[in-house]
Amino acid sequence: MDNALINRLNELAERSYNENRFLFTDFLDMSQLSIYYNMKNDLEYVGTSVSGGTDGCERCMVRFGSPESLGYNEEFPIILLNICPLQKKFSDKLTHRDFLGTVIGLGIDRSKVGDIIVKDNEGYIFVTEGISDYIMSNLTKVKHTNVKVKRCENIPDAISPTFADESLIVSSNRLDAVIARVYKLSRELAVRYISEGKVYLSGSQITENAKSLKNGDIVSVRGKGKFIFAGEGGSTRKDKLFINIKRYV
Repeated sequence: MDNALINRLNELAERSYNENRFLFTDFLDMSQLSIYYNMKNDLEYVGTSVSGGTDGCERCMVRFGSPESLGYNEEFPIILLNICPLQKKFSDKLTHRDFLGTVIGLGIDRSKVGDIIVKDNEGYIFVTEGISDYIMSNLTKVKHTNVKVKRCENIPDAISPTFADESLIVSSNRLDAVIARVYKLSRELAVRYISEGKVYLSGSQITENAKSLKNGDIVSVRGKGKFIFAGEGGSTRKDKLFINIKRYV
């Protein structure tokens, strides 16, 4: 357990409550967000919410304070930047690692950078508001490719989450059984992924392989991907279970 993060979350909650204003964390990764979700009930007195800039983000900020209690609203200080090659025809093949490495190479801490989405050799990067101008002024090249950086006023449709609807047959709706089927793993390997803390259920790290899934649960497996459990669809003649999922693609 990360005691420093627990103390930081409690501190921000108390300050928000006592000072009657919104406060925000930097971007938290999935393991850190899991700690927040485990504390969420204890933070209800101040009101909290989570955003990474758009739906489906894995790296998110936590906001302390609620519009209902404070009487006003304050948006998350998240900016979306688009990094585009000046001449796509002659650009390198650019990856998530290339964009992240270039931004970190500017001396920016990882906690200031959220999700990075690569589409058509362009990078879309969620960053904290305070560093957006610095990146736009100083990031001119990714690998050997000259680029331009601009601020997105709206979330482009190109980076909105897309899903593939699938119907599968499983032995049960237990977490280990479903993960094994979705990612074509052995049951033993699925259990190991869970026991090693690589599986998150609706944001919380989970180590209970016998956990039953319910409609709307979001399952993320580190290194494998993410899907939404979309409910059961009846049984087969051999008493196996039809399930529906929405796989992030």
